[in-house]
Amino acid sequence: MSFKWKSLFNYFVQGALIIVPVAATIIILINVLRWIDGLFPFHIPIDVPFIGTIEVPGLGILTLIVGITFLGYIGTRFVRNPILNLIESFFERAPLLKIIYSSVKDLIEAFVGEKKRFTQPVLVTINKENQIQRLGFITDDDLTRLGVDKEKVAVYLPFSYGFNGQLVIVPLANITKVDASGTEMMKYIISGGVTEF
Repeated sequence: MSFKWKSLFNYFVQGALIIVPVAATIIILINVLRWIDGLFPFHIPIDVPFIGTIEVPGLGILTLIVGITFLGYIGTRFVRNPILNLIESFFERAPLLKIIYSSVKDLIEAFVGEKKRFTQPVLVTINKENQIQRLGFITDDDLTRLGVDKEKVAVYLPFSYGFNGQLVIVPLANITKVDASGTEMMKYIISGGVTEF
């Protein structure tokens, strides 16, 4: 029976396809947990026989989730809470903090708030001559307050393998709507077009 190197290589590739995404996800998750845990000054050490003292991982993320949920509860139950209004008013009036605060707040609301923005995926024709198009999301369809023509819209074009992109203003004639959800399209773009939906 002859030994088949090609079959062995195929088994290796299949094994890599199974283990690499799982291992990468676990490693990233562990590093994120450690980083968040490092933000908090308290830790729970546990004595393990033959190993020594270890700290309970995930306490920081648990504290963060509980804290954010509690603040969300207070913000929802007591919308007119004077303390929260005072803090928000401070951030919105401070010159440099205003830009950072409002930008981060708007970005979070665009993904998980009531005014979701990345819900309308489109194809944008960048070069009509060569029919080059990019996938993006309409984020604002009324730019008249900026003095821009009614026939133009703001489109966010995310980059692959990153969470950044660019905002472009394009004529409606250069836009084709895509029949897919915003979540599916964002995954597709960020993965460089390799994720199936």
